[in-house]
Amino acid sequence: MPYQDVKASAQAALGVISTATTDTKNRALIAISAALDSARDAVLLANAKDMEQGREAGLDAALLDRLALNPERVDAMIEGVRQIVALPDPVGEISQLRRRPSGIEVGLMRQPLGVIGIIYESRPNVTIDAAALCLKSGNACVLRGGSEAFHSNQAIAHCITAGLVEAGLPAGVVQVAPTADRDFVGAMIGGTDPLCDVIIPRGGKSLIARIADEARVPVIKHLDGNCHVYVDADACVERAMLILENSKTHRYGVCNAAESFLIHEALAAQVLPRLAAILSTHGVEIRGCERTCALIEGAQPANNDDWSTEYLAPIVAVKVVDGLDSAIAHINHYGSHHTDAIVSENYTTVRKFMRAVDSASVMANASTRFADGFEYGLGAEIGISTDRIHARGPVGLEGLTNQKWVVFGDGQVRT
Repeated sequence: MPYQDVKASAQAALGVISTATTDTKNRALIAISAALDSARDAVLLANAKDMEQGREAGLDAALLDRLALNPERVDAMIEGVRQIVALPDPVGEISQLRRRPSGIEVGLMRQPLGVIGIIYESRPNVTIDAAALCLKSGNACVLRGGSEAFHSNQAIAHCITAGLVEAGLPAGVVQVAPTADRDFVGAMIGGTDPLCDVIIPRGGKSLIARIADEARVPVIKHLDGNCHVYVDADACVERAMLILENSKTHRYGVCNAAESFLIHEALAAQVLPRLAAILSTHGVEIRGCERTCALIEGAQPANNDDWSTEYLAPIVAVKVVDGLDSAIAHINHYGSHHTDAIVSENYTTVRKFMRAVDSASVMANASTRFADGFEYGLGAEIGISTDRIHARGPVGLEGLTNQKWVVFGDGQVRT
């Protein structure tokens, strides 16, 4: 199919899905989940082919793990679609409706963004998650997965198309790239007539950087998850230990794992030896400032790059700071504006940290691992945005819409 045919199909489908009723969209989602359930053997067979080719191509263990599907992961995909059925439909919601002196009523109505392009790597489950979220939020979408998951994505695409057709919706509502060619990505994001209105990249830093640099349409993205936990002078030490351990060691290869710890100098002698003992049981390497290295035997001296690195590994940078202002300045300078947390029992200190730290999620007395659409009650997310405009933080159904002004009159004219 020529690339511009993809755009024409998406635009035609957008006219239907953007005004579809919640019941119609939910029926399509239920049909998609049922089609995926019925085709699980075909999906797993296609995935086995991708896995075999991936091993032959020398993909590393982490990438192969993200690529792999099994019955449990297929079950999770099906359940994820069903959970989206249960979520409130944001499209058409009117808020802030108020009457003006002229008698008109003015409010804000949620509407779909348009044709959303999603470019991602490895995980085939993103295909079904992205399709379901875009459909429920009234958007058409064009999905381009990585070449390593091509067969898996095509098998899932058949299920999506079957569900759309069964619900009476055009197949163009969700289109999965029919090719793994890099040229298709270029057509989605650039040229004189991009295929999509908005792009959401999900994957490694090089992919997202390329999309951000070359896209001629808006991009909803995050490049890094360099998350911090600051332990204040007024922290409960027992609580701090739990939060530090969980933020770093719960999972390493995720964007909401902590990569840097900042410890107030008043607690450094008490906290750091205990922290080192905890992290050693997990095999975590500590790279610290001079004061950290003086208190932790075996800590490696940190260099300037360590403060801005997203390790995605059992490594953490640790710095002793002389107070709240130093912690805030460090986070805003070296952080990636993803998720940063404070541990403190001082309400005034917490409030200042919340106001001053410029990140998509700012937490008090909780692990950074909670920066997640499901944990925030969004039900599901398409990704996490560290941009300042439009969506910020976990992007769920509401993040896939924008607002337009609506005015209700009763014959008023302006004089």
